[in-house]
Amino acid sequence: MQDGLIVLFLQHLLNGLLAGAYYLLIALGLSLIFSLGGIVNLAHGAFYAIGAYLALSIGNHLGFTSAAILSPLVVGCLGVVIERVLFRRFYKSDPALSLLLTFGLAMVAEQLLRMVFGAAPLSWSIPPELRGQIFIGDFVYPRYRLLILSVAVLCVAGLWLLLQRTPFGRVVRAGVQNPEMLGALGISLQPYMAAVAFLGVGLAGLAGVMLAPIFSIHPAMGAEIITSAFVVVVIGGLGSFWGVVLAAVIVGVTKGVVTALGYPEQSEASIYLLMLLVLLIRPRGLFGERIQRFE
Repeated sequence: MQDGLIVLFLQHLLNGLLAGAYYLLIALGLSLIFSLGGIVNLAHGAFYAIGAYLALSIGNHLGFTSAAILSPLVVGCLGVVIERVLFRRFYKSDPALSLLLTFGLAMVAEQLLRMVFGAAPLSWSIPPELRGQIFIGDFVYPRYRLLILSVAVLCVAGLWLLLQRTPFGRVVRAGVQNPEMLGALGISLQPYMAAVAFLGVGLAGLAGVMLAPIFSIHPAMGAEIITSAFVVVVIGGLGSFWGVVLAAVIVGVTKGVVTALGYPEQSEASIYLLMLLVLLIRPRGLFGERIQRFE
């Protein structure tokens, strides 16, 4: 009996970490775009939904692997177009203006998805080769969910290497902390913002691809997840890569533990209570940095 409870607790904990994994894929892009450009991107969830719908469309014709590769790339390119046409006009404006812009963009995207694909939820089954369970003693867990956790870990590692070990990353980190200094050195941030938009929006599209087979696909799915992703960014702290990663883990573990204790209905509310507690102690978040652009 006790062993069964432990196994059940571990399963709920892993499910919580799974939630943290897809929050993380969305929150990393949110944090990058906000930190470098000052854009409060409420449309980020819409790119997640677009990624899911593209995965469904591409996957039905070319298979899961092609959808997993092509959908984030297409969504990332769409992010570059949005950055060049819309976001670029608001980098030096009041953040409230970008808030209104991206809110409107999210509404437009949701209605376009409803017009093209319909309002009814759609489903996309897990590929046969990725179905099945992992057995470790009495512990059983779906193989596909472990794949999502692995993809999130690889994305974090790849993005960290890009930001920490490349000239591109050094410019981006300098642009977050002191954009005026970069301007004095003759370095324009505009080409880097396009690349950041591609990466950030592409990660949201990847989250949509990975979650499409285990959740229903519907036009409002982006609006449902964007609030939780913002919670992760706020808890982690603006401008902190590892703060967002740690916040995603903490949020996921919190949801998993609350569910395991027998309160699944309160698991979503628990992350907002967690955010309140963190902000009372650390108003800038766990590892928030002082960013001159906003202070």
